[in-house]
Amino acid sequence: MRRLKVFVLCLMAFCILLLRHHYQVLYNRLGVRDLQAASAKFKALRYFWTLTTSTNLSEPRGYQHNQNGRWTGHGNEDQRGDEPAAPTDQDTVTFTLPDPTGPSGELHKRSFLLRDDATQFFVRTKSGATCFREGTDMAFLKVGERVQQTGVGWHKILHFPQEEMKRDQGQSSLGKSLANCTCRPGWHGPHCGIPTMIQHSNLPSKWRLMPRKVPRRVINAININHEFDLLHARFHELADAVDVFLVCESNFTAYGSPKPLHFLHFLLNGTYNYMRHKILYIFLDHFPKGGQQNGWIADDYLRTFLSYDGMSRVKGVRPDDVFLINDADEIPAREGILFLKLYDGWTEPVSIHMRKSLYGFFWKQPGTLDILSACTVAMLFSVYNRDGISLRRREYFTMPGFRAYEKKNGQILLKWSIGSPIHYAGWHCSWCFSPEGIYYKLISAQNGDFPRWGDYAEKRDLNYIKNLIRTGGWFDGSVGQYPHTEHKEHMYAPKYMLNNPQRYKYMLENPYAKKH
Repeated sequence: MRRLKVFVLCLMAFCILLLRHHYQVLYNRLGVRDLQAASAKFKALRYFWTLTTSTNLSEPRGYQHNQNGRWTGHGNEDQRGDEPAAPTDQDTVTFTLPDPTGPSGELHKRSFLLRDDATQFFVRTKSGATCFREGTDMAFLKVGERVQQTGVGWHKILHFPQEEMKRDQGQSSLGKSLANCTCRPGWHGPHCGIPTMIQHSNLPSKWRLMPRKVPRRVINAININHEFDLLHARFHELADAVDVFLVCESNFTAYGSPKPLHFLHFLLNGTYNYMRHKILYIFLDHFPKGGQQNGWIADDYLRTFLSYDGMSRVKGVRPDDVFLINDADEIPAREGILFLKLYDGWTEPVSIHMRKSLYGFFWKQPGTLDILSACTVAMLFSVYNRDGISLRRREYFTMPGFRAYEKKNGQILLKWSIGSPIHYAGWHCSWCFSPEGIYYKLISAQNGDFPRWGDYAEKRDLNYIKNLIRTGGWFDGSVGQYPHTEHKEHMYAPKYMLNNPQRYKYMLENPYAKKH
C-alpha cells in the first residue's frame, strides 16, 4: 500500500511538471504574453487570431507582400491592444538612391560572395601540438615549419603550411594534440584557443570543443541610424572575426520621419574604405504600416527586413556559418566571436554578456546585458524562419521547427551565454552620444517604448541633456547608483576607443564632470 501511495505521488508530480512545461511553451508562443497584457477589447483578440492563423513560413511574420513586392504590415492592428490611429501618407513615402549608372552602382542590390578565410589561426609544433598562436606563449613554442608572416592588421596570425592542410583534408577538425600548448594569461585549453570569457561561461559542452580545420564565416547584421563612432569601434574590434557586415540604413527614423542617408554618404566618400570590402549595404526605403501608431511594429520590422534582405544577397553560405545580430550600441568582444568562428562543439543559440553603461563608459551600470545574438545559419533558417528579430526575442522552443532541427542536427538545443555577469564579453553603451546626438535619438525614437521622452520639449533641451550626462541621471528625474570605474579596468571600453582617446574622449571621460 505504501509503495502504491509513493507511486501515485510520483506520478502526480510528473504530471504537474509536464503540465507546467506545456504551459510555459504555450505562454511563450507568439502573441500570448502581449494578449495577456492587452485590454480585453475585441480588436486585440482579432489581431491575435489574424497573426496566428495567417503565418507564412516564406515571409516575415506579421507582414505580407504588396503589388510592388515590398513587405507591408497587416494594417492598423496594434500588438498591445491600444486603439490605433489612422495611417498617414508617410507609410508609402519612398526614396531614390543615387544614379545606378554611376561609379558605385546600386549598392543596395549587390550581392556578397562569402569566401573561406585564407588566414589560419593555429600552428603545428614539433611535439605535435596544435596551438592557437595568439593564446600561446611563444617563448615555449618550437615551430616545426617556417612561419609565414602576415600582412596588415593589429593581429598577426600564423599560417599552416600547405602540406599540413592537404594532410588534414579528410578530417572535420584539427584533432587532439599529442602535447599541450603553453597558454598565455587569459587563454585556456590544450590548444590555448579558449578565451576566459568562454572558459567561465555556462557552455555545457566544453569537454568536446575542438579547433576547426576550416574557420566558419561570421555574418554580423546591424541597423544604423547615427551611431557612427560606435560603428568605427565595431569594425576595428571585429575586423578579423567577422567576414561580412550587413549594415541596414533607412531613409526613415524609427518614428517614421524622413531622414538623410548619412551612412551611405560616408560609405561613398571613403570614410569606411578600410572596411568597405566587408560591408554589404542594406537599404530600407519604406516605413511599415502601423509603425507610427505602434512603434514595436517598426522596431521589429527593421531587424526583419535586415535579416531577410541581407541573407538573400549573401552567396556561398554554409549551414554551419554564424549569424550574429546586434543593435548598433552593442559591440561584442572579438575573442568571443573568434571562438565561434574557430571551434566546433558549442551549442546554440548564443547570447552575450555585455558590460552596461549610460551616456559613456564612465557611467557603468550594475549587471550585464545578456541578450540572444547568434546562431548558425542552419538554425536561423530552420528554426527562426530567417527572421533576426525572432532570434533576439523568441524562445527557440516556441518555434515550430525546433524539434525537426534538433533531430536533424543530432543534438539537443541548449541556450548558453558567452561571458558571465563578472566576465564581460562585449559592451552595451546606451545613449552614448554628444548632447546633439542624444537630441537626435530622442526625436527619432519609435512610438512604443513609453514614455517617449522626445515628446517633451524640456527633455530635448541641450542644457538639460548635458546635466543628465554630468550626473548620470535619467529623464524621469532619477539618478542611478554607479560603481567607481577607471580606464585601466579590464573591459572598460573597446580597444580601438582606448587607443584613440582624443576621438572618443566624450565617451571615455565625463565631459561635464566638475573638476576638483
